[in-house]
Amino acid sequence: MRDLALLPKAHLHLHFTGSMRVTTLAELAHDRGVRLPASLLDGEGLRLPADERGWFRFQRLYDAARACVRGEADLRRIVREAATDDAAEGSGRLEIQVDPTSYAPPVGGITPALEIVLDEARSATADLGVEVGVIVAASRMRHPLDARILARLAARYAGDGPGEVIGFGLSNDERRGDTAEFAPAFAIARRAGLASVPHGGELLGPPHVEDVLEALAPDRLGHGVRTAEDGALLRRVVDRGIALELCPASNVSLGVYRDDADVPLRRLVDAGATIALGADDPLLFGSRLVDQYRTAREVHGFSDAELADLARSSIRASRASDGTRQRLLAGVDAWLATEPGDADPTGAQPVAQPAG
Repeated sequence: MRDLALLPKAHLHLHFTGSMRVTTLAELAHDRGVRLPASLLDGEGLRLPADERGWFRFQRLYDAARACVRGEADLRRIVREAATDDAAEGSGRLEIQVDPTSYAPPVGGITPALEIVLDEARSATADLGVEVGVIVAASRMRHPLDARILARLAARYAGDGPGEVIGFGLSNDERRGDTAEFAPAFAIARRAGLASVPHGGELLGPPHVEDVLEALAPDRLGHGVRTAEDGALLRRVVDRGIALELCPASNVSLGVYRDDADVPLRRLVDAGATIALGADDPLLFGSRLVDQYRTAREVHGFSDAELADLARSSIRASRASDGTRQRLLAGVDAWLATEPGDADPTGAQPVAQPAG
């Protein structure tokens, strides 16, 4: 079989704290004298029920990890290591999602927090060859006015180049907040040319996806896996060209599906949906980007040609520069043209192996 780590791809659904290596989190916690739950450090991945109790446990663990991130050096380290790990897995484009509110106090506010992330994204792009863009995400757990503040901040740094804000998202528990109340924030982001990339359709089903489509006009839908439950809705998503950022490991860890085989990846692909596989929160789910492609191969029976199509979909759904897009698409063709077991036809090697 061809090496999935050498398949060029784009990574469009990765959360900032959730991207951390287990070893990095352990080191930060040790340095700060923080005692963390063992489930954050065992690297095995969570298995939670798909109810509010399960989400509460997930959020509590995420918050515990985030509390270890204090200051500029930590922010830079997380960006750099996320890009390094993506490079090792064949990702030539990373769009990492961050809510700067979470990291603002130690660096003097949301603007400095975002500027640090953007600056390191530019530096990592130059050093590692992985083009890194940033998505600013608001939280459903906060007031919609907070989302407008973040949308205006994102708009100030909007652009399609490395180290610029390329999109605006909405994350956290889908069962919280009124989706329509976040529409003004997304209107601000759209006027600035930012991609609309809210979460939807993982914890809740088709009616929630309908709400997100109507209120937030997504270009991509974070998760969106449960559009498979409604054929008419799925056709709308396909016809409108809305990409689905599918994160199979997340779906199973959060109890949306019992096991990998239940994730309707094949059904969505057969319906013509644009799919971009993502790792979401590898720190908590114990599964990185290549693991999602491996699941498609080993569990869902995707051939190498079909895996190449998934990679192409992720690249085309990204906000990558034209040059990066063309280079990655050519690399996919070259990967598929090699015989299994051959060396990478481009001569490139992964920058570093992921740790943790």
